[in-house]
Amino acid sequence: MPAQITNFQCPACTGPLHFDGESGRLKCDYCGSSFPVQEIEALYGEKIESAQQAAQAAAEEKPWGWDAVSGDWGEAGADMRAYTCPSCGAELICDSTTVATQCPYCGNPTVVPGQFDGSLKPDYILPFKLDKKAAVRALSEFYKDKKLLPKEFAAANQIEKIQGVYVPFWLFNGTAEVDMSFNATRSMTHRQGDKIITETDHFRLRRSGDVDFVRIPVDGSERMPDAHMDAIEPFDYSELKPFSPAYLPGFLANKYDVPQDECAKRADARAAKTAEDVIAATAQGGYATCIPESKSVRLRRGEVNYALLPVWMLSTRYKDQSFLFAMNGQTGKLIGDLPVSKKRYWGYFAGVALPVAGALAALLYFFL
Repeated sequence: MPAQITNFQCPACTGPLHFDGESGRLKCDYCGSSFPVQEIEALYGEKIESAQQAAQAAAEEKPWGWDAVSGDWGEAGADMRAYTCPSCGAELICDSTTVATQCPYCGNPTVVPGQFDGSLKPDYILPFKLDKKAAVRALSEFYKDKKLLPKEFAAANQIEKIQGVYVPFWLFNGTAEVDMSFNATRSMTHRQGDKIITETDHFRLRRSGDVDFVRIPVDGSERMPDAHMDAIEPFDYSELKPFSPAYLPGFLANKYDVPQDECAKRADARAAKTAEDVIAATAQGGYATCIPESKSVRLRRGEVNYALLPVWMLSTRYKDQSFLFAMNGQTGKLIGDLPVSKKRYWGYFAGVALPVAGALAALLYFFL
C-alpha cells in the first residue's frame, strides 16, 4: 500500500528540506540549496495526492482504533496513529491531530497529507518569519526589567524544549449591531458670595451603530493554552498565503480538534465586548461621568476561515518547576508565566508602602 505520509527532500542531494521564514524558501539542511515553495509544491504534488488516497483507503478498510498501532496502548491508543517513515522505514506514532512532525530516527520532516484532505484542508497558512534563535533571544529579553523576578532565574532557567508549531485557528468575520443608553452628567462650579456652588446637569444619552469585524482569531487546539494564544496577538493577515503543505517541513502542525461552533462562542464574546467599548467611547467626550444603563448587542456572523498560524512554544524548568512561553512566529511578541521572588516582592512593597505611610503620618501631624 502507498505510504500515508510523505517528506520533502532536496532535489539536489535528497537531504531534508525545511521552510526558512527569512527567505520564504525551502532550504536543504545538507547542501544549502534553496527552492521556491511553488517549485517544491509542484514537485511533490503527486506524492501528496497518493498519500491522501492511501489514508482514505486505510480509513475505509479499518477505522482507526486503539489496535491500529502496535503494542498495548490502552485507552490512550484510541487517539493514536501509526505511520511508516518513507525515508528510513521506522514506525512513527502520532496522535490523531498531527499534520506535520519529524521522524525521531532519521530526522526527516514528515507531513501527513490525509489530515488536511477535503473539508479538513485549511484555507490559509501564515508562514513563519522568525526562527528558533529569535525565539531564544525574545525569551532573554522578556526577563529584563521584571522587578519581582528571582535574581538567579535568567541564568538558572533552562530551556527543556523549543518547537515551532503551526496552530489551527478559526478566523471569524461579522458585524455587531449595538444600541446603548447612558446616564451622563456635566458639572460647573462657581462662587456666589461666600459660597461655592456646584451645578450638575443630567443627560440621557443614546448611542447606536454597527461595528464590523474581520478575522477574529480563536485557536482550535485543545492542547494550546487559550490565554497564551490570545496574548500573542495580533497577527498581520496581509501575509496570509493559500494553504500549501510545502510550508510545513521543519515545524509541527496539528489539525483542529475544537470545532468551529464551539470556538464561535469565544469569538462572539470578544466581538460583543469590543463593540460595546467602541460605541461607549463615542459617549465619553465632554461629560464628567457617563454610566451605561442599558445595552443591546446583536451579532451577525459572516464568513469563517480556517488557518494555520505560526507559534513558537518554549518549555523551561527552574527549581523543579515548569514554565511555558509562547511567541508569535511572525511578529516576535512573547508571553509566559514567571515566578515571583518573595524577597523582592516584600522589598518592593516596603519601598512603596513606607514613603506613603510617612507622608500620611506627616499630614496627620500637621492637620490633627
